[in-house]
Amino acid sequence: MAHPVFERPGEGGTVENPVGGHVAFKLRGDQSGGKLTAFETVVAPEEGPPLHTHAKEDETLYVVEGRVRFKLGDELQTGPAGSFVFVPRGTPHTFQNVGAGPARMLIHFSPSGMERFFDGFAASDAPDSGAFARIGAEAGMSVVGPPLAQSEPT
Repeated sequence: MAHPVFERPGEGGTVENPVGGHVAFKLRGDQSGGKLTAFETVVAPEEGPPLHTHAKEDETLYVVEGRVRFKLGDELQTGPAGSFVFVPRGTPHTFQNVGAGPARMLIHFSPSGMERFFDGFAASDAPDSGAFARIGAEAGMSVVGPPLAQSEPT
């Protein structure tokens, strides 16, 4: 069952981000009745996930700080702080921090469920190069290509 949630900075669980930095959960599925997962993430410079899809969740990303390059299907866009992205489920997408310092984003998944991926990655002892795809598959995410740093270097 959903109930109201108020999170101050630094509250909520934090795990390591598979692409450098951290993920600070603001709302988990068990708090929203399965409707929403929300977190703030910090992404290291030049880092970003492989091109991937989500089978069950729509995703939104809001750039709070930094410059982030997004690939949405075949389209490539770069956005400064204040940029907003909506990714419907099934859409191949990825992003890359193209700024000199860490980028910070607020990310939502609806319905909830992707916290399983971040928790699984954080719990793995020594993630290898296939861990993103393997743990992602367990959470309904499919890797369909390499990160932007490899497929379309800046």
